[in-house]
Amino acid sequence: MASPKPSAPDAPMTATGSGGDEGTAAEYRLLPMRLDGSATASEQPRAVRIREVGPRDGFQNEPDVIPTGRKVELIDALARTGLRRLEVTSFVRPDVIPQLADAAEVLARIDVPADVGVSVLVPNERGLDAALRLLEGQADTGAGRPAFDEVNVFLSASETHNRKNVNRSVAESLAGLEVVLGRAREAGLRCEGVISTSFGCPYEGRVAPERVLEIAASLRDAGAQEIGFGDTTGMANPRQVREFFATAGAALGAGLELTAHFHNTRGQGLANVLAALEAGVESFESSFGELGGCPVPPGATGNIATEDLVSMLEQMGIDTGIDLDALLACARRVQEILGRPLGSHTLVAGPVDWRS
Repeated sequence: MASPKPSAPDAPMTATGSGGDEGTAAEYRLLPMRLDGSATASEQPRAVRIREVGPRDGFQNEPDVIPTGRKVELIDALARTGLRRLEVTSFVRPDVIPQLADAAEVLARIDVPADVGVSVLVPNERGLDAALRLLEGQADTGAGRPAFDEVNVFLSASETHNRKNVNRSVAESLAGLEVVLGRAREAGLRCEGVISTSFGCPYEGRVAPERVLEIAASLRDAGAQEIGFGDTTGMANPRQVREFFATAGAALGAGLELTAHFHNTRGQGLANVLAALEAGVESFESSFGELGGCPVPPGATGNIATEDLVSMLEQMGIDTGIDLDALLACARRVQEILGRPLGSHTLVAGPVDWRS
């Protein structure tokens, strides 16, 4: 992952076709300007990968349990929007998170195309045991595609948040997750390690980037093929994000996928996406309808909305492979099921219409 070039003072923006002549819809996209007025070629990626985490991260944070049939309906619809990665549930203790107590049933009932990756979150070895039992049972019956292809593990970069979230020190969590990752890889599963509070902790404040990268390296060495860096309570700012990912790419090596996971707590989620793009990040996590958030720190709100992310990227000429209209239909449906307004801007305003 290449480091960004030193940045000049904030440059003005222009839209092609705005110099007096009427431009086409495709031309009305903002381009960075040099200070002398000439447009520069974008250094941002031409395409990105998006993992939809709403069926897990979003559903688990709802005060009421969403019926299993409704979950299946929404996951099946999301799997047909062009999304290629879905995190659908988690193998957690049902007395702790009853919203996801139906994990096995959801996985048994969903109908996801083979070219869409399905991941599950596992907090520890007990969760992995339950997940692997499901796969083994499915193999015995000769069912179709595996119930899931990937496991995601998580811990926090700050001691206080990790203890409040999973009642373990960071060192204890790492030791346990190293075992989980090793066993998951032996079972042929792809693995992602997610580091919460990567950009700041509501209890401890600043989290040193060096600490985050040290944890990431440990997860990589234990078998994680992807590391997600979570802005758990929306504390990150674009300059911080840009500098962090430029450093992370150089420190962790080109073979590791780096993923940005932003929350919109303070309205800076998409600005942070732009900064990550400028640092070379090509993988993001988001949640339809802006569902989800962290249940531990008070006041934390949802993830960036997938439809807001897709709308912005496609307007920038960055391919997501996702049908925005189909995605918005999913967001409208989950809003209807939940019976309350959701925070997604594109859900309220609709897609950009260039009147072409």
